[in-house]
Amino acid sequence: MSEPSSWPLPSSGLRYLAPKFILDHLSENPLTRECYPTALGYYPSAKGHSMRRASHDDYLLLYCDSGAGHLSAGAFDGGIGRGDVLILPPGLAHQYSADGDAPWTIYWCHFRGALADVFFQHVGLNSETSVLKGIADPALQSSFKSLLSIARTGYGKTAFVHAANQLRQILTLLARLRKRRERVQKNFDYEVVHTYMLDNIDLPLTLETLASVCNLSKYHFARKYKELTGYAPLQHFTHLKVEHACFLLDSSELSIGEISFQLGFEDPLYFSRTFKKVTGLSPTTYRQSAHR
Repeated sequence: MSEPSSWPLPSSGLRYLAPKFILDHLSENPLTRECYPTALGYYPSAKGHSMRRASHDDYLLLYCDSGAGHLSAGAFDGGIGRGDVLILPPGLAHQYSADGDAPWTIYWCHFRGALADVFFQHVGLNSETSVLKGIADPALQSSFKSLLSIARTGYGKTAFVHAANQLRQILTLLARLRKRRERVQKNFDYEVVHTYMLDNIDLPLTLETLASVCNLSKYHFARKYKELTGYAPLQHFTHLKVEHACFLLDSSELSIGEISFQLGFEDPLYFSRTFKKVTGLSPTTYRQSAHR
């Protein structure tokens, strides 16, 4: 079995490895032998988490619930963010790590089985394309939580049979979510909208303005945007403003009022409330903590 990371586990985290007698049972049971988990876990705000493998024995499924990280595997070398899913096939050299400033929260599962390759292909991935971007969905998070509930059942064989079928459900759900995302993308260019947001980060953009970039009504635009990203458009735009505010607080001596003005906020108090709502810290506290 591929060795999971030795990242120090907080009390709210989880790392669960199936013992050999369970793996033997799963590999022989006709209800599970086609695809079954060998290890699984949940790493919240995983600061300092990283892994590097020249090779591995199982498939690795990882879902980023929040935060960010970086992955190098096959033809992919780039960032991993909220709603991104990666499935790494056996034998693929890879390296991944949590972002230093906004470490990811991840659900993960190692799996194998006679039909593991078929499930991997059904999701729509291969050894060169191992990442699904922007597959944020409440049903997916709920399914991972259900999968992890096995950790509360001890080593009962029936619990692992249930977990194996829960894993199959996750993999088939990913295939359906990928298809849905592709349908949305046919009539919606997210990168154009995202670039427009960044280019106009200093403006108080409206939903109507953003929708016009895609030649859609604001109602259709808002629906497609949320289907694709998991965020409402203006909510995401606000988060981008706050991300840029963090950069300015870290890298400049601009006052809070000046940063507020540069980001299109007419009222510095409203900016401060918005910043705290997103980050949990006031701009002043964030700057002080960043400069310690």
